[in-house]
Amino acid sequence: MSVFLRVRLTRLLSALAASSMLLCVTVTPAQARDTSLPPAVTHALQAQGISVAGLSVYAEELGNGEMLLSHNAEQLRKPASTIKTLTTFVALDMLGPAFTWKTSAYANGTIKNGVLNGDLVLVGGGDPYLTAERWWRFASEIRQLGIKTITGDIVIDHNYFAPLNDDRAEFDGAPEKSYNVVPDALMVNFQTSQFTFTGGVENSKPALMVEPLPANLVIDNQVRLSGSNCRRGYQGLRFTTAQGASSNSIGLSGRAATGCGHLSVARAIMTATDYAYGTFRTYFEQLGGHINGKLRVEPVPVKAKLLLNYDSLTLGEIIRLVNKFSNNVMARTLLLTLGAEKYGAPATIEKGQRAISEWLTEHHIDTRDFIVENGAGLSRIERTSAQGMANMLKVAWHSQFMPEFAASLPLSATDGTLRNRFQAAGMRGRIRMKTGHLEDVASLAGFVNAASGKNYVVVILVNYPGAQYGAGDEVQAAILRWVFGQ
Repeated sequence: MSVFLRVRLTRLLSALAASSMLLCVTVTPAQARDTSLPPAVTHALQAQGISVAGLSVYAEELGNGEMLLSHNAEQLRKPASTIKTLTTFVALDMLGPAFTWKTSAYANGTIKNGVLNGDLVLVGGGDPYLTAERWWRFASEIRQLGIKTITGDIVIDHNYFAPLNDDRAEFDGAPEKSYNVVPDALMVNFQTSQFTFTGGVENSKPALMVEPLPANLVIDNQVRLSGSNCRRGYQGLRFTTAQGASSNSIGLSGRAATGCGHLSVARAIMTATDYAYGTFRTYFEQLGGHINGKLRVEPVPVKAKLLLNYDSLTLGEIIRLVNKFSNNVMARTLLLTLGAEKYGAPATIEKGQRAISEWLTEHHIDTRDFIVENGAGLSRIERTSAQGMANMLKVAWHSQFMPEFAASLPLSATDGTLRNRFQAAGMRGRIRMKTGHLEDVASLAGFVNAASGKNYVVVILVNYPGAQYGAGDEVQAAILRWVFGQ
């Protein structure tokens, strides 16, 4: 555990012993009124079997600062993915909506008649959304420079980020899940490929297609067809990696029912550098190019010549993807980028935590209301208070970048993680909130445009056993129906 986290946890214990210390004394206080829980909310808690002690909620009118509802608002809770609102807005405020990351290519050798006599060096700049399509475009632009043959190696420099713990199984033992991918300065397609099996009666085993397919991935497909019922689909489909989750070899086994169409399974595979190299090689060769050498991982040589800078999507576009679809690895990449841009590369988690802490202080928000681990919410350490989160959102509301930030939040009954929620008459499109679900956690944070036309900042943190299975959502719905009616 970092020094930053040890200090934060020590302060947490002290703060819990004297909860009054958690008040944000530097933010203009909301006007007082009766803020007890409405009967509809109390009924929802009872119906869902959730103790009132497991709920924190804070609601305030944004026009006049009148406090609408406050219950356990100063208590630190697990925020799950609502912490992404902090990470994305700090990034937006510090870097601006037009900020971009660059992925670069260098030639370490001479180019003549379409031949690079030497190495091609690929330098990662931390692009959070370097998808397969964009990576193909990157390879295509190198081919369009006239380079057809590379006699040397593909060298990858990913030193913009310091080495991180690359154990994808650490959080929940599921290293194959894309949400557990560890950020890397050259992260391609979230290190994730789609494995599609198609069972036909004419074959003894189902056909397999992998997209994208890294050239250096070895697959042993032992999946067999059987006459079992299609309802049972692919029985016991197993992915095995004898050398660990980051291995370049995958074994597939199990059985598939004959003539039952196709099954697609997404898997995070390999290491970031192996995956980037393998997919680049695949695309470059599909584009008619040829590479003689292999992969090396080392810094870009001083004498190498810049060939190409490839821009990412803008930060304004990136935060929309992070918040609408709750992308963990992209949020973690933003935290690292904040550290690198403010304190210099290589990026570290500690630098990112420090950048957020200083931003909170600069905006007169009590840092004791936040414990930040990775900025994504995929954490058992991160904490916030409902009032602290609301104070941050009030800063966002009055910012010149509020339009970009608001547009990044899921919209009720419309898109993102709220596309199927709050569909009652009049509520469609009037709630902009980030969701969060984790074991025993259900949370919401954002803005409500009520039926009266008034705007409210609302933060709801439910920390109670089983809250993530729907009970927490029902309590949230009761609160928002009440707020919407104000």
